[in-house]
Amino acid sequence: MGYSVREDVWWGRAITIFILLLAFHAESEGCLKEEREALLKLKEAFNYPNGSSLPSWNNQTFSADCCTWEAVECDNSTHRVISLHLKNTRPYELGHIKWSLNASSFLPFIQLQELYLKGNYLSGLFGDIRLVNLEVLDLEENMLTEFPYFDLYHSRHLKELALGSNFLEGSIPESIMSLTSITALTLGENNLTGSLPQQGGLCNMKNLALLDLSFNELEGQLPACLSNLMSLRTLHLPQNRFEGTFPSLLFHSLRSLIAITLSDDNFSGSFSLSLLANHSNLKIFRIICFNTNLSLEIENPPFTPSFQLRSFAIRNCTLNETSKKTMPTFLLYQYDLRFLELSHLNISGTFPSWLLTNNTRLNYLSLTHNLFTGPFQLNSTSKLLHMESFDISSNPIRDEIPPHIGFNFPNLISLDMSSTSLRGRFPASIGEMRQLNDLDLSNNNLSGYLPQKFGEGNNELGFLKLSNNNLSGPCLPIGSNFTYLLFLDLNNNNFRGKLEGGIMNSTELRMLDISANQLFGEMPSWIRNFQHLSYLILSKNSLAGPLPKSFWNLIELTYLDLSYNKFNGSLPSCPNMPSLKYLHLQGNHFMGPLPLANSPSLLILDLANNNFSGQIPRLISSFLSLRVLMLKGNKLEGSIPVHLCKLKNISLLDLSENKLSGGIPYCLNNITFGKIDSPREIEIGYFIVSWTTRSSTYSFNPLTGEVFILEEKQNDILYEDQEVDFRTKSRCESYKGSILNLMSGLDISDNQLIGEIPSQIGYLGTIHALNLSNNQLKGRIPDTFSNLKQIESLDLSHNKLSGHIPTQLTQLYSLSFFSVAHNNLSGTTPDMKNQFATFDSASYEGNPFLYGPPLQQNCSIARRNRQPHHLEADDFQDAFLWSFVGAFAEPPVMFTIISIPYTVCDENTMLPNAV
Repeated sequence: MGYSVREDVWWGRAITIFILLLAFHAESEGCLKEEREALLKLKEAFNYPNGSSLPSWNNQTFSADCCTWEAVECDNSTHRVISLHLKNTRPYELGHIKWSLNASSFLPFIQLQELYLKGNYLSGLFGDIRLVNLEVLDLEENMLTEFPYFDLYHSRHLKELALGSNFLEGSIPESIMSLTSITALTLGENNLTGSLPQQGGLCNMKNLALLDLSFNELEGQLPACLSNLMSLRTLHLPQNRFEGTFPSLLFHSLRSLIAITLSDDNFSGSFSLSLLANHSNLKIFRIICFNTNLSLEIENPPFTPSFQLRSFAIRNCTLNETSKKTMPTFLLYQYDLRFLELSHLNISGTFPSWLLTNNTRLNYLSLTHNLFTGPFQLNSTSKLLHMESFDISSNPIRDEIPPHIGFNFPNLISLDMSSTSLRGRFPASIGEMRQLNDLDLSNNNLSGYLPQKFGEGNNELGFLKLSNNNLSGPCLPIGSNFTYLLFLDLNNNNFRGKLEGGIMNSTELRMLDISANQLFGEMPSWIRNFQHLSYLILSKNSLAGPLPKSFWNLIELTYLDLSYNKFNGSLPSCPNMPSLKYLHLQGNHFMGPLPLANSPSLLILDLANNNFSGQIPRLISSFLSLRVLMLKGNKLEGSIPVHLCKLKNISLLDLSENKLSGGIPYCLNNITFGKIDSPREIEIGYFIVSWTTRSSTYSFNPLTGEVFILEEKQNDILYEDQEVDFRTKSRCESYKGSILNLMSGLDISDNQLIGEIPSQIGYLGTIHALNLSNNQLKGRIPDTFSNLKQIESLDLSHNKLSGHIPTQLTQLYSLSFFSVAHNNLSGTTPDMKNQFATFDSASYEGNPFLYGPPLQQNCSIARRNRQPHHLEADDFQDAFLWSFVGAFAEPPVMFTIISIPYTVCDENTMLPNAV
């Protein structure tokens, strides 16, 4: 039995109606068209000009319902957008392109309650925000310089406003302080200035539970009326410029406080923790101090707290004398601490092991820079499973490390016990800390070998610093598996042997420092595998042999120090090391022509005390950033090239103890020698080591006080002192750290230089040390040397200089070393005044025609010193008479008339000068 045509038509209409009904149902279940179109326009703005964020936001049929799009939340009944979670949506690669949004872009979302725009490089949000249902607006971590505008009517439901970590300037607008519905206001980490109104203003925001004004430039007194904010739970105020007497009563009145974070700013007076004794809700108290005007009282009067803290921190504060600088006794009653820092306080007493016994959920402990002593005891049967960071550095503990420390802290991420005078062996149980990432035991008295168990167990280790101990044996245990190690500092120990063993497996290293040990043998070929190495320091060992060719493939090297070893052989003439800034090869046996790497950013080049030969190449003038050039103690020949004068940023130039000849270039006064015309971005006194490592940050819920841990990748920075040896004041000095930044000098002594000293050298007004000694220079000392106002050491000894010593040199008030010894100078010595009153005869000895104090010889002695070579005054008279007589003799007699210049010793005595 078949279907009729009428039935076919009916079924066709039914199917059509069904499809239309489905479409209508789908439309009614999906988001509204105007909201979908508004979202697509937002996507276009976030991705301008060529980003690819929010890929699910499109008009295709299968994804037309914007309620299903990422970062969008709709109301289940109205299907209108109620929440936009657009945190970190703007692509990172577009962060440098300035962009802004108009608040009208959000007008179609009439039911929007939450708008999260954090971390989008947003430079402006213009227009009125007219979202009457908006409750949460998060604009943190953008680039805003102006506040968005809020009117009271359209913002009457706003509860949380987050504008922290921007570039907002000026005072807090009245339009924000009028939003009385707000419960959480975050304005920290901006550039806010001005003072807070003493009446009204923030004090009118009666519903405030969280107030964050930290890290701004706010000044004046804290309004006393803040004590009326009885709902306030979190008050975050550190690092502003508040002043006046510390408002102790303010904190005493706010009994609902859960979290208080402060700094001393410019406050004066004192603050006693006993004022908080009855704050039963208090979970977090942190204060960081930067001046000494505010004293902190932690013990007087003694009190029993009603609170159980989870985070407590005091750093660098001045403790009141009545506190006796001992551990706060109220901590004896705390059993729920997660975060505890008491640092830079000079607290004394034995190590407080009871803290660990009482607070088994402790995550973070820092007692650095105090005066705690041993015994250093840990309960051998107790595991602190929550402990992740333990820092007791810079305390005079003077005890051994508990051998079971690895058992006590099995989940530790960071362990710092540096500078604590620890002695004894390195505990093998540290190998049980499987999560350990940072380990610093430097500056102690640890001895013995590193245990095998340590090398096999800590596979997560990224930072290892054991410098300045007495450890011995191989650098790392054989079989060590530190495959994630980024930073290794073993300098100044007694490690002995070849470069081999456990280090081979740490090919991700960024910094390797094994200087000042007892290493020997050659540079291993496997060093080429360390392709990410930026800092390599192997100085002060006994490493020998030529460097392998593959060594120069370490193109990411920024700092290379192989000084004071026994390396030999020639070096590549122009290795490709584009990142190199510091090169120290001094004190080896390298030979051949000078190696000049392809390193345009080079700051320090130290090749002193090797066997390099040939001339100084012209290519050296391409290092325009060079600050220190040390070529002392080689076999360099030829003249001092004029192209050195192009290195205008040089502070220290040492060409001494070579075979250089010819004259001193006049253009050396083009070099700044420390004169800085504008702030210099790069210092040479230290270098910066940075790496990325796993660490823990500690945060808390500002309303509940719950402390929690966020694990994340973060950049750490370590500053290492830079060091250069330079001869000044007749001895070799080591200039290190910030002192090196201040030092400037020129040393071209102990060569074969001839000619006169260019007068232009006297215009190096900022130079501190000038050494031209042990050459064959002649002529006079330039009068322009009186312009060397900052000179501290001036050595012109052992030359052939003649004439007078300029009297103006007595005006060099910074001069502490002066020598013109062993020249042909004549006349009187400079007046014994100012700095010249401190110089003895050694500064002038070896000049037979020089007289006056502090020399013992006077004018007559200086005359007798001339007798073997020159006519004296009587001889001059005789010669004149005989020449006169000879003119009238028959027959005439020929005489040679000798013209003799002379020096007036005093009004009755003339001293002939050298002819």
